[in-house]
This record gives sequence, C-alpha cells and structure tokens, in this order.
Amino acid sequence: MSAEPTVKAHSRPITNVGQAKSLARNLTVVLTCARGCLGYTAVLEAVVHTHYNRSMKTAVIPQVRVEPELRADLDSVLLPGETLTEFVEASVRRAIEFRRVQTDFTARCDASLAEYERTGISIPSDLVLSKLEAKIAARVKQLRK
Repeated sequence: MSAEPTVKAHSRPITNVGQAKSLARNLTVVLTCARGCLGYTAVLEAVVHTHYNRSMKTAVIPQVRVEPELRADLDSVLLPGETLTEFVEASVRRAIEFRRVQTDFTARCDASLAEYERTGISIPSDLVLSKLEAKIAARVKQLRK
C-alpha cells in the first residue's frame, strides 16, 4: 500500500511567477504520484500560470536609492528564498495599513473631542482604564486556556 500524498493549502495568493512555477511543480509531483499520470503536468502548469497572469501586478513603485550600508542590512535580514521585491512589497503593505490605522485613530479622537466640546460630557479616565484592564484580563485568560 502506498501512502496518500498530502497537500497543504496556501492561505496567501501567489505573488510572482517563481512561486507559481514552484507550486505547479509541487502539485504536479503530488498529482503524478496520486494518479500515476504525467498528463496532469501540462494542465496544472497552465492553470497556475493563468491564475498568476490574471492577478499580475501592473503598477510599479519607484526605485529608491539608499546607502550601501542600508542595502547590506536589508540583504542580511531577508528570509531564505525571499526576494528583495517581496520584502519591499510586504513592507509597503504594512506601512500603508499602519497609516490607515493612525488616520482612523486620529479621526476618532477628533470626533470625540468635538463631541465633548459640543456637549461638555466626558467619560472619566478611571472608568476607561478599568474597562481596558478588564478587556486585557479577559484576553489573557482566554489565551491561557
């Protein structure tokens, strides 16, 4: 009896041709072993390539000139198999999300201040802090289970 091959699903979309080809090769091996048929290879590679082309990126981030030391630091922290492009894209996405969170927080603060100035009603800081501490305690308790 042969063991059934297992396939681990990817939770993130394929972001470059190298990943698409690698995934196609891995799936080809699994399907070939599972079905004993080499015809899956061409079909699978075509499907993965088509999926990649449909979601292909078309916009370009401008090239950035940096000091050689910064580039060396960057190269030293890349994960095995990670490209500079992948690192830069992930960093830009995190920076965008951080800025959005910052902007939303500032908007909520401004709205809260305007509401206080309009009504003169506020929530005592002791009450706010005690609610936050209760949320933290509940989360810690949940994580320790």
